[in-house]
Amino acid sequence: MLLKTGVFGGTFDPVHIGHLAVAERVYCDLGLDRIVFVPASTSPFKLGEVSTSGEHRLTMLKLAVRDNSHFAVSDIELQRGGTSYTVDTMEILKDRYPGDEFYFIMGMDSFLELSGWKGVERLVELSQLVVVSRPGYELPQEQKQLLTLPPAVWQRTHFLEMPGLDIAATEIRERVKKGRSVRYLLTPEVETYIHENGIYR
Repeated sequence: MLLKTGVFGGTFDPVHIGHLAVAERVYCDLGLDRIVFVPASTSPFKLGEVSTSGEHRLTMLKLAVRDNSHFAVSDIELQRGGTSYTVDTMEILKDRYPGDEFYFIMGMDSFLELSGWKGVERLVELSQLVVVSRPGYELPQEQKQLLTLPPAVWQRTHFLEMPGLDIAATEIRERVKKGRSVRYLLTPEVETYIHENGIYR
C-alpha cells in the first residue's frame, strides 16, 4: 500500500513541543499517513559539537511520540553512525519502502543552506521538501536568486507557515543546566527522563 510518509530529521537534543507541533501541522496540512522522526548520528553542520548520546535522544523521541499513532521513530542514522547526510538516509528509506511517497521536513534556516547540502538534485528526486517558517516570513525574491538551487527544488518544495512556537533546544539545555523550569516546553515524559538521567547537568 502506498503511504505518504513525512521524514523529520534533526539532532532532537532534546525533542520539544515545537518539533511535535510542526510534525502534526505537516501531517494534517499535507494529508500524510505518518511522520517518521530520524535522530541524526552526527550532523554535517554541527561537527565538533558535543551532543547527547544517540541512545538518550532516541529514547526521548520514543517517549515524546508514543501517544500519537501516526508518529514513529527510526534509528536508521544512529545505526549507520558517522556523519548523517539526508540524501543517504532517503536512499535507504526508498529502498526499504519503494512504494512510499516521501516528504522531507525542514526549517527555513536549513532551506537557506540547501545549496551546500550533499546531493540536492537526488534528494528532491527521492522526496518532496516541506519547508516550515514562522508567519509572515517570505523568501525575498533576491534571496531566492542567491540560493542558486536547481529548478527541480522549487517544483518539489512546499512552504508552510507555523504560528509562533519559537522554541530552541539550546535554550532548553541551558535552562535545565541552571535548574530552571522547562515545563510546557517538553512533554512531561521527556522532562521526567531528563531529570532522572541527569542529562544537560
